[in-house]
Parts: sequence; structure tokens; C-alpha cells
Amino acid sequence: MKLAKLLNVDRILLDMKATEHWAAIVELVDFLTEMGDIPKDCREPILTALEEREAQVSTGIGSGVAIPHTFSDTLEEVVAVFGRSKEGIDFEALDNAPVHFIILFIVPRKDYHLHLRTLAAIAKMFTNCEVRRNLATAICRNDILDILDPKPNRVVNIGTEPC
Repeated sequence: MKLAKLLNVDRILLDMKATEHWAAIVELVDFLTEMGDIPKDCREPILTALEEREAQVSTGIGSGVAIPHTFSDTLEEVVAVFGRSKEGIDFEALDNAPVHFIILFIVPRKDYHLHLRTLAAIAKMFTNCEVRRNLATAICRNDILDILDPKPNRVVNIGTEPC
């Protein structure tokens, strides 16, 4: 599954305020709740599930990237959000480096197979240092989407197109 298929401009938070691991996850879940992508009555169960997942091992995979994720018994489709922190977040990442990019996603339990495919696609994309560099300098949410969904034979000129 392509990450860009899960995102739109309304699911991108360019300037996260959180500076710590758990606060960053809460900020992203609250953002999705405010946007109406997560029903208000699902917020607490989703946060509990994310907390249980993070208690196993941090989802900070290194190179400034974290991929918190969980399952939901109530959501009907995968919900994802991209958050960027210019200052960096202490996410207890595997390499102990601050996290600048967080992709949080919630998968309906009935679509369990999407979980591993989504994780693999995200991890693969973020191993590319050019992708991370471009995301760090992107000016607007449309730029972020262009970086996450590159089209063949298309040059992405970050910051030159209207946002």
C-alpha cells in the first residue's frame, strides 16, 4: 500500500508542537479526531491501543522516523497522518536520534493484512535519505504529498508550485 494513498493535505501536520514520544502520539490522534477522521468516542480506545503497542518497543525506527501504529475494532478504513517536527522529538528511537517525521496509522482489525504491507511501504520509503531531506525542506502540505507520491518521469520542484 502506498503511503500517499492514505494521506491527503488534511492529514498532514507540518509543525508539530510535541517534544516527547507520548505527547507526539496524542497530538497526532487529537489532530485526526479534530479533523473528524477518528470519531470522538474512538479516541481513548485508540490511544490505549497505541500506548500498549509503544510499551512493547518504540516505533521510532531510526534516521529521524517513527511509525506508531495499531488496530481498531471500530474504524472501517485505514486512517493515517503525517507529522513533521523541525526541532525533533525524543521518541526513544532505536538509534537514539530525534524524530522529525512521524507516520501514525490505524488499521481496521478486519484488514490485518494491510498492516504489514503499510509498515513495509513506509519503512522502505524512509530509508531513502533524499526523501527525508526533501520532506525536511518542504514548504507546504502539497509539497509533502508530492514527495510521498512521486510520479514516474516527473521532476518535483519543491516550493515552486502554489500551495
